[in-house]
Amino acid sequence: MPGSTDSSTKTMGAFTIGGLVAVTAYTVALGSNGWLWFGWVVLGLITLALVTTRSA
Repeated sequence: MPGSTDSSTKTMGAFTIGGLVAVTAYTVALGSNGWLWFGWVVLGLITLALVTTRSA
């Protein structure tokens, strides 16, 4: 599978990981925000869908 993903999939993965880090830092610093976590879950699902369609 290494080489089967293109740059857009890698970019989405980077945004998803960066989003997780940002939401976690926000939660630690200022408390939990359900909308931020919901947004991150949606971003993660979009990234997962992109990965599965690219590898199929």
